[in-house]
Amino acid sequence: MSPRHHALLDRLGATGSLLCALHCALLPVVIALLPSIGLAGLLGERIEVAFVLFASAVGLYSLVSGYRRHRLWQALALMLPGLLILWVGILYPPLHQAQWVHAGMMTVGGTLVGLAHLANLRMNAGHVHGPSCAH
Repeated sequence: MSPRHHALLDRLGATGSLLCALHCALLPVVIALLPSIGLAGLLGERIEVAFVLFASAVGLYSLVSGYRRHRLWQALALMLPGLLILWVGILYPPLHQAQWVHAGMMTVGGTLVGLAHLANLRMNAGHVHGPSCAH
């Protein structure tokens, strides 16, 4: 993958993950308001699972390929706990059903994934290829 495409993928992942974190932070407020406007069915579990699947696929692909370029582990150290928190938040029923705990976990997990993308983007920008870097 070209460096330009890799940077675009990290920007997409960071934006998506941080939007997901914002969504999760605001979700309890929105859920409280939805019945009053008749839109409670719009934020079902399928959307949440789709967000986590997307974050996992884009994040792991982008960060593993980034790691292969720059050999720095810091972005993965943010990504892996972030994804673990997201998956536990949607798959472990006691946490999934505790609305405020769930929202907090999803916010923290999404934020970690977004920060991992930003760290990977920074590390890739600092990485120089080839013999021309010896000047």
